[in-house]
Amino acid sequence: MQQFCFLFPGQGAQYVGMGKTFYDMFPTAKHCFEEADEILNKRLSEIIFHGPESLLTETKVAQPAIFVTSMAILRVLKEEFSLTSPVCTAGLSLGEYSAVVSSGALDFQKALKLVNLRGELMHKACEETKGGMLVILGLSDEQVRNLVSELNMPNDLWAANFNCPGQVVVSGTAKGIEAAQKKAKELGAKRALPLQVHGAFHSGLMLGAQQGLQKALSQVQFTTPVTPIVTNTTGEFCTDITQLRQNLEAQVTSSVLWHQCIQSCMTKKFSHFIEIGCGTTLAGLNKRIGVTLPTLTIETVDDLKLLEKVI
Repeated sequence: MQQFCFLFPGQGAQYVGMGKTFYDMFPTAKHCFEEADEILNKRLSEIIFHGPESLLTETKVAQPAIFVTSMAILRVLKEEFSLTSPVCTAGLSLGEYSAVVSSGALDFQKALKLVNLRGELMHKACEETKGGMLVILGLSDEQVRNLVSELNMPNDLWAANFNCPGQVVVSGTAKGIEAAQKKAKELGAKRALPLQVHGAFHSGLMLGAQQGLQKALSQVQFTTPVTPIVTNTTGEFCTDITQLRQNLEAQVTSSVLWHQCIQSCMTKKFSHFIEIGCGTTLAGLNKRIGVTLPTLTIETVDDLKLLEKVI
C-alpha cells in the first residue's frame, strides 16, 4: 500500500469556484461546506462558489474559505479512498490549520472557528497599519537574513517566508519594503517584486492579531496528533500539544520556514506528496526545492484520476 504526505495551501491560492466539483459530486463535501455555513452563521459557500472575487480575496473571507475547501476535499479522500493516516502532514501558513486537523490534533469545528478569528484579526491588523510584502528571487536565505539585519529597521522590515532556494519573501511597511527592494537589487537579486497582498503578513505588524489569537488558542482543547505534523515556525516535527499551540500563535508574526518543512517531511518514508485544496503552489515549490518524489494536486474531481492510478 502506498504511503503519502499531505500538504495544504495557504492564503493567496483562493479562486472563485474552488471546491465546487466536489460539492456537486460528493455528499460528504457538500455537507462540509454546509456545516461551515452553519458554524459561522454566514453563507461562506456562496462566496466561495460565486464570488465576487473582490470579497473572496479579503483576508477575513479567504482564510476560512481556503480552509473549508481543503477540509471538504480531505473528507472525500478519507471516505472514498480510505486515505485516513498519512505518514506526515504540513500546511503553508494558514494551511497549517488544515494540517493540524489532518493530524487529529483539532476537530473541524474548533479549527474553523480559530481560522475565522485569525482571518478577522489579521484583516483588522492590515487595515490599522498599512504594509506589504516583497518577493526576492535569486538570493540565498542567508543573504536575505543579512539584508534584513543590515538594514536594521526592526519596526519596518521582517523576513516572512523562506519558500524554496532562491525565493524569499520579506514583509513590512512601505518604507521597509522600498529599502529592501533597493538593497536586494544591489546584492544582485534577479528580481525583487512587491506582492499584491492585503498587508504585511508574518511580520511585527501582525502583533495585535497574534495577541488576539493567543487568548482563543489557550481556550481550545487540543489532542495529541495521530499523524506527525511539521510546523512553519520551526520547520520541524511537533507532537507536543502545548508546543503546537504556541507555534500556531507565534506563526502570525514569525517567518514561515517552508523549505525546511519540506526537508523535514522528506526524512519520512512515503511515495507521494498530495497537495489538498486550491491551486498548485505547493507542487511548484516542491519542484524548486528539488523534491524527487511526485506531488499530486487534488483540487478538482478530475484530479482524483491521478490518485486512482497510485493507490
